[in-house]
Amino acid sequence: MIKLKAIILAAGEGKRLRPLTKNIPKGMVTIFGKSLLERQIEIFKQCGIDDITIITGYCFDKITFPNIQYFKNEKYETTNMVETLFCAKEILNGSIIISYGDIVFEKKVLEQLINAKNDSCVVIDKNWYKYWNIRFQNPLDDAESLIIDKNNYIKNIGQKVSDLNEIMGQYIGLMKFQNVGLDLLKGFYKKAKNESLKGNNILNPKLAFEKSYITDLLQALVIEGHKIKAIPIHGGWLELDTLHDYEIYNQLHAKNELQNFISLDS
Repeated sequence: MIKLKAIILAAGEGKRLRPLTKNIPKGMVTIFGKSLLERQIEIFKQCGIDDITIITGYCFDKITFPNIQYFKNEKYETTNMVETLFCAKEILNGSIIISYGDIVFEKKVLEQLINAKNDSCVVIDKNWYKYWNIRFQNPLDDAESLIIDKNNYIKNIGQKVSDLNEIMGQYIGLMKFQNVGLDLLKGFYKKAKNESLKGNNILNPKLAFEKSYITDLLQALVIEGHKIKAIPIHGGWLELDTLHDYEIYNQLHAKNELQNFISLDS
């Protein structure tokens, strides 16, 4: 059995969380007594994943957890998630869980992903509307497309939408690649990188290649005909993206209502 390892993408500046991120990276923001990264590391270890890598960037020197491998995205100011991930290309082998650094999730969410047999899979929240509704005046302003077929394979992901019917869940920033799936991910990235040298971004023609999101990479893989399995959950996670998020979560916590979305003790 291949031993699972985890890679956490934590290079971003977190500008929308300022002033909380004035001197620390987004993943080191403390919420309810622990930083986001500390919570993630704890959950990974509870699930038996000790091989953990964090890809840093902004304020990299503030992330100093012991027994963690580190890579740094030196170009974090001018690049996005895809380039951050491939800063660690030398360890992209075996079976890997990839997580955004600005999320927290319950142990049972991670366990569902661990237990998935597919070579390429991403976690999606079917209860997204209830959660987006507390964060945004109009959930459609931020929500992205996610269409899955009857077997839970992704048909469309990460596109701007104007119709709730195009949203069958929301991608949470947690995924797993292994075997053929990991080979396809790396091969497609290499192909896209080569195309970018000719001035083409096959991941998202509207962006410079280095600004591509992970959802751009996933969507491009789907368009190429590759199978990516959606692992559905119903809540059990939080994203800390803005100061508004931070304020809302603290308000809910004070009213004992945060448990409607996540159990922080799980």
